[in-house]
Amino acid sequence: MSGFHKWLYFQGAKRRNPSIFQHFSELKKTEKLSHEQLKELNESRLRQLCIFAYQHSTFYKKRFLEIGFDPENKWSLDEFRKIPPVQKRELIDFNKEIHTPSSFFKKRFFVETSGTSGEILTFFRDESWDSFNRASIWRGYSWFGANPWDRKLYFWGYNTAPLKRLKLRFMDFLVNRFRLFDYDPEKLRKLLPKLKKVNIIEGYSSMIYELANLIADKKPQFDQLKLVKGTSEKVFPHYQPIASKVYGMSIANEYGSTESGIIAFECPKGSMHINMEGVFVEKDPEDGGIMVTNLQSYSFPSIRYKLGDQIELAEDSFRCSCGMETPVIREVTGRIGKKIFGKDQIYPSLTLYYIFKNLYFNQHRTIDFQAHQYEKGKLEIWVKEPVTAEIQELVLTEAAKYFLDIDVILIENHDFRQQSGKLRDFVSHLD
Repeated sequence: MSGFHKWLYFQGAKRRNPSIFQHFSELKKTEKLSHEQLKELNESRLRQLCIFAYQHSTFYKKRFLEIGFDPENKWSLDEFRKIPPVQKRELIDFNKEIHTPSSFFKKRFFVETSGTSGEILTFFRDESWDSFNRASIWRGYSWFGANPWDRKLYFWGYNTAPLKRLKLRFMDFLVNRFRLFDYDPEKLRKLLPKLKKVNIIEGYSSMIYELANLIADKKPQFDQLKLVKGTSEKVFPHYQPIASKVYGMSIANEYGSTESGIIAFECPKGSMHINMEGVFVEKDPEDGGIMVTNLQSYSFPSIRYKLGDQIELAEDSFRCSCGMETPVIREVTGRIGKKIFGKDQIYPSLTLYYIFKNLYFNQHRTIDFQAHQYEKGKLEIWVKEPVTAEIQELVLTEAAKYFLDIDVILIENHDFRQQSGKLRDFVSHLD
C-alpha cells in the first residue's frame, strides 16, 4: 500500500500545494549551508518580507512610519528591532489592515485558530506559505528516514460536526493516517494490533506518553516505526525514558504555531533546529519570550510576533553533532502570561514547570500533574498516583522554595488526561 499512498500524496500535493516540491528541494539544499550562510539567507528573507509588508499592508506601513523604519532604503537589524512587537490581539483587531491584497496570490487558504489563548484568529494563508510549511514538516520527517505518505498514528482533535468529521476521516485516509482524539485506555488498547505497521506516531505529546505507559508491559513490536513526534504540547523530560523503552526512540519535538509556521524541528541527535528559511527568531530580553517573524507569510504578515512561549536559545557558537549548523532552541520552557495568585503576591504559572523539573532531575521522581486554582492563596495539584507521605513531602518542600503565600494541596488519582484535546499543566478558575 505504501506505493499507492505515495502516488496519492503526490497527486493531491500537485493539486493543492503545487509549490511544495520546489520548497522541499530547496530546503534540503539550504540545510547544508554554513552557520554564516544561513544567517545571511535569514536576514535577506526578513528584509524582503518587510519591504513587501511596507508596500502592501496598511497596518505595517503605518507601524514602520511611526518609528521611521524604511526597509527599502535604510535597512539594518538594529532598525528592525525598534518595531514594536505584535500581539495576537492586534492580529485579530487589525486583521483586515494586516492582510495584503489577494490579487498577489493565485490561491489562498482560509485558516482559523484559537490556540491556548482561546482567542479566535482567522486569516488567509497563501499557497506558497502553506506549501513551505508542509515542506518544512517533510524535511523534518526526512531526517528520520520518514515521508509524509507513511502510515501514521495521529493524536489530535476531532470536530464534532458530522459533516466536518466525515471530511476529516476522508482527509486522514488520503494522507494514510488514523487518529485518536481523547485519552480512553480502552481505545488505546484497541490500537495495539495496528501499531506493528505504523511508521510515524505524532500529535499531543502527553497522549504519546500515556500510550507508552499503557503498553509498556505488552511488549509491542514496532517493526516499521521511524519517528515519534510531539507537537502542540511541551515534551516533558520525564516522558523520554518510557518513550525510549517502548518505542525504541525518544519523542522528537516539532515546535511551531498556526500563524508562525514551523519554528523548529528536533533532529535525531536531540537538537531543535530553527527553521531559518522560514522564521526569524528573537528572544525578548524582558521576559524571555520568543518573538517570531514568519518569513513566508506574505498574505498575512506577522512581524515580531509575541507567541507567548518562554524559550532558551543555545549559544551562537553551538554546533549540533548531526552536522547541520542552524541555530538551536535548547528548550521551550512554557507559556508566559498565566498567573498563579497568592494571598499577596503573583507568580507565573511557569513556576510549576520548574518545581516538577527539579523533582525529576534532582530527586529522580516522575510526577504527572495538573494544577488548578479556584481561589487566591490556594493551589490544587492533581497527581495521577497515590499521594504518599513521600510524594507529599517532596512536592510541598520544593513548592515552598517558590510559593511564599500559597497553600498547596495535593489531590490524588485525578485522571486529568481523560480531557480531550491539548493538555494544560495549569488551569485557572479565577475571573
